[in-house]
Amino acid sequence: MSRSANIQIFTTLIRTHHITSRKKLARVKKAATLHNVHVLIRSGGSPGIMYAEGADEVAISNWVAYVQALRYKDFQCARKPAINHIRATVRLKDSGFEEVTSVAEFGERMEQRGLGSWWRIGMGYEASD
Repeated sequence: MSRSANIQIFTTLIRTHHITSRKKLARVKKAATLHNVHVLIRSGGSPGIMYAEGADEVAISNWVAYVQALRYKDFQCARKPAINHIRATVRLKDSGFEEVTSVAEFGERMEQRGLGSWWRIGMGYEASD
């Protein structure tokens, strides 16, 4: 039986009109490594979604600023960088980049991290309390 632990980590959620440019994605990936954050991206169409987590608030904020400078259409920081409790069933590398192609799969990943409601509220799919 595996046990999952809750850990505190800084998280952020970005929504854009779409994410299709492979050149911009390469820059987002490079920024994740540079700022030592783990990034999950939903690409391939509308909406574009980016989630980042890391141990350092400054690194997350700098990553958000870098992504914003790429001028994605309809860029919205749906969830500002803040401390959050996540379910750590699988230890992630300090920095990394994952890409999914469907909103459903992105939502599944958020559920696995214990951030389902946080994500749905940030995306506007659920009302906040």
